[in-house]
Amino acid sequence: MSRFVVDASVALAWCFPDEDAPVAHTVATMLRHGDTALVTTFWPHEVVNALLVGEKRRRISASLAATFLSELSALPIVIVPCSTVEVFSRIQLLAREYGLTPYDAAYLDLAKVNGLPLATLDDDLIRASGKAGVALL
Repeated sequence: MSRFVVDASVALAWCFPDEDAPVAHTVATMLRHGDTALVTTFWPHEVVNALLVGEKRRRISASLAATFLSELSALPIVIVPCSTVEVFSRIQLLAREYGLTPYDAAYLDLAKVNGLPLATLDDDLIRASGKAGVALL
């Protein structure tokens, strides 16, 4: 069994029927086979926000979002706490160094600190991972 960091972009690709990403399929398969994903403390909020925006824009229905959240809750996804000191120090520095949002820098930090690969569909985060020496799934 392996562990890796996953950002919201990958999880959301599972829900929206108009998105098709090989990385998202790979991650879903890994989780179904018992691997564990680590996520940031704000990850659930980010997922719910995107689902609500998707509903508002009529990309998905409320019932599909509810089903998705129920299925997502059953996966081996672990929320890793992050202190204010870590956000104000390491994450802020990573955001500044690589031109990332603090949210994306938090995923990068989580992968870097734990020595784990990162699964993302975000182009800026992919570029920063390469520069920071963080492996991608």
